[in-house]
Amino acid sequence: MQNPKKPTRKEKIYLRSLRLNCDNWLISKRTVDYWLIIHRISGRTRKIPPL
Repeated sequence: MQNPKKPTRKEKIYLRSLRLNCDNWLISKRTVDYWLIIHRISGRTRKIPPL
């Protein structure tokens, strides 16, 4: 698994549009089909549609 990264500005705007707090989520994997994001505190993973 890759090291999770902080979202860029465009990704933060996209996460906010999905009603997620961008300060609490890290981007782990970006694919054509989905993004895998990880919650900073709980470690919960979530798949979201790509930008």
